[in-house]
Amino acid sequence: MRYGVPMDEHTAVYAISVAAQMAEMHPQTLRHYDKMGLVVPSRNGKHRLYSLRDIALARYVAALVKEGVNHEGIKRIIELNHDLAQVKQELARVSEKLAIFQHRERNTTVAVRAPR
Repeated sequence: MRYGVPMDEHTAVYAISVAAQMAEMHPQTLRHYDKMGLVVPSRNGKHRLYSLRDIALARYVAALVKEGVNHEGIKRIIELNHDLAQVKQELARVSEKLAIFQHRERNTTVAVRAPR
């Protein structure tokens, strides 16, 4: 917790110099990724603030660049990964609802008598 605010991987607290060091790249590379819309940090005035998630994304982008993927391809991969994460969340919600429904079905058996 920082100043009573819980911190998680989405909390943007790292200045560009620290984020670049953590991502093992030059700060100018992070600026370039920001300019290209690949890794967009939060802003505090004119200062960029990076979260752990931003830093992990920067490393992922660097790996894709190293593999020869161009910027448009990287953008598309990031979008598809985001879409996949949303689909997985929705699937988890639907699966949970289905499990609840199936549990209720098992517990509400209706006694049916055969006609005489």
